[in-house]
Amino acid sequence: MKHKNSIWNYLKEYKKETILAPAFKMLEALFELFVPLVVASIIDQGIRRHDSKHILWMCLLMLLLAGIGLACSVTAQYFSAKAAVGASARMRQTLFDHIMDLDYSSMDRVGPSTLLTRITSDINQVQNGINLTLRLLLRSPFIVFGAMVMAFTIDRRLSLIFGGAILLLFLVVFGVMFLTRPVYRKVQSGLDRLLSLTRENLAGVRVIRAFNLQEEEVGHFREDNDKLTALQNLAGRISGLTNPVTFVIINYAIIILIWSGALKVQASLLSVGQVVALYNYMSQILVELIKLANLIVSITKAMACYGRIQDVFDIESSITEGNTEGNTEGETDSKKADSRRIVEFSHVSFVYEGGEGEAISDISFTADQGETIGIIGGTGSGKSTLANLICRFYDAKSGKIEIQGIDVKEYKSEALRKMISVVPQKAQLFQGTIRSNLTLGNPKASEDDIWTALKISQAAEFVEKLPQGIDAPVAQGGRNYSGGQRQRLTIARAMVQKAPILIMDDSASALDYATDAALRQAIRSIENRPAVFIVSQRTASIMNADKILVLHDGRLMGQGRHEDLLESCQVYREIYESQFKGQEGGSYENN
Repeated sequence: MKHKNSIWNYLKEYKKETILAPAFKMLEALFELFVPLVVASIIDQGIRRHDSKHILWMCLLMLLLAGIGLACSVTAQYFSAKAAVGASARMRQTLFDHIMDLDYSSMDRVGPSTLLTRITSDINQVQNGINLTLRLLLRSPFIVFGAMVMAFTIDRRLSLIFGGAILLLFLVVFGVMFLTRPVYRKVQSGLDRLLSLTRENLAGVRVIRAFNLQEEEVGHFREDNDKLTALQNLAGRISGLTNPVTFVIINYAIIILIWSGALKVQASLLSVGQVVALYNYMSQILVELIKLANLIVSITKAMACYGRIQDVFDIESSITEGNTEGNTEGETDSKKADSRRIVEFSHVSFVYEGGEGEAISDISFTADQGETIGIIGGTGSGKSTLANLICRFYDAKSGKIEIQGIDVKEYKSEALRKMISVVPQKAQLFQGTIRSNLTLGNPKASEDDIWTALKISQAAEFVEKLPQGIDAPVAQGGRNYSGGQRQRLTIARAMVQKAPILIMDDSASALDYATDAALRQAIRSIENRPAVFIVSQRTASIMNADKILVLHDGRLMGQGRHEDLLESCQVYREIYESQFKGQEGGSYENN
């Protein structure tokens, strides 16, 4: 899905606020431009003529202008904040939706740390940029040019000083903008790298401590942090030139203005009040150009960050949607249940993004409804890759994958996901309750469905002991449960979905042998049993499967039943013997 490049696309729902915010700021600026004229009138008409009544009326007028200006300023702030927050909320939601639509390859290529930075820090910078733009982008130039026009009405020759100063100041401001924009992009990229390193260290803190690598990781962090600091210092030094250079130009202009004005007052060509008014207009220009300079810095940051956000929007998923709706009921004619082919791989190969070799190569097998397929092999043999290809988390490089006789590429993603229940390697629970976690794939599941799934997954025994039962709270990531409990709950979640295909990707690694055996026995007893794929490194977990796939370095070394593979497949025999050496195999086969 392509997204428009213009940031105004996110301000569509806030057209009124987008117009009213700068409009009220312009009104405030308009009233502010009259203040120097009122001050000039107080000096020339009130003080010189000793007219206290005129002074009083002019002071009241200044208070009125200040009150109206304050009301306009507060109103503009309200509208600009509403538009900025609303637009950034829409942008954040749209970006999150887009990220959720990306395939695994795109996610692997970009990386989670970069995505986190762009959906948080970058969007916050854009929000700040929108807010400042609506409030100041028109106001500051309006006052600058308004002050010049007002000065022109007082004295044409002296107003040329204003023109020269404004020209020089604009060169400074836009020069800083031109120089800092690429630096800010590098700063955000450096923040990506630092966040990635931090995330990696926090996730692997136990490993780091186990190998006593704290000093090395602190060194790596310090190196990346120093690089980021150097970039920020460079951007700060360039941006920091804006204010002093602006002050120098304005102060020189003020010196020239006062000198020239004094000569004209001496020659009776100008009044003292008019010179003071010109000085006040020059001061207004100084303040507004400093604001504009800071605004340009913020806009530069926002533009750099929005460019990075747009880079994510420009990433398109390599997986295209099909049009076919699948059979998600998981029920078939009992006469055909054992013969109906549900999954078929035909010469399937796959390579990961940036990978040098194929993760799996020339894999062919079939799975029928109700069959249990065991997938075994050493670490890195391609077991999880094969499971991911069934779900179409990735697209095969070559070959064909069919589900219920239809190419997976022809299915709608939503329909395909409803046909497959997945228990991933990492047991992932979400903050909420046990009930809310178990009904993720089937929101209409009844309480009986939930308890049935808990019993099959062997989780009922500990859930029943909880005071709140299935409404017991689940902390973020399920950290208030043990690893084995989390695994059993994720298995129960897959069971609640009642999909015709169940994939268990090494999902019993935290379970003891007795619980694992009870789990497999319970799955075999399910009515209208789905096609079950059990990915495991334990021979005991898959030895009773209807078919076992043996993988080694991405290749299918053998397939068949346990007894046949012991005789025909050396890789399988070696795995079996390494796990059951010195024990009677028959004692495990009955588990």
